[in-house]
Amino acid sequence: MVKVTVVYPHTAGSRFDMAYYCKTHIPLVRRLLGAALKGVAVEQGISGGTPGSPAPYLAIGQLQFDSVEVFQASFGPHAQEIMADIPNYTNIQPVIQISEVKM
Repeated sequence: MVKVTVVYPHTAGSRFDMAYYCKTHIPLVRRLLGAALKGVAVEQGISGGTPGSPAPYLAIGQLQFDSVEVFQASFGPHAQEIMADIPNYTNIQPVIQISEVKM
């Protein structure tokens, strides 16, 4: 199992529309990736590790797939459409990491 994690850093002037992300963007991703997508999680940052500090990320999205190859095969044909939707909910350049799930 692999997890594709997309983080949206909290920086000065950043905006993130969580309602759009959850109600429009994620359903778009689900529809386009179909059965290859095994699971989705969305997190909204509320605080940093120190009490009262801001969250380092406004949002985190996680997508699960059976393998990197399955992710690439399902995402590749739809990458342009998925990426074109990003300006509709944020002005943040997302950071993407692909990880192998160990536990």
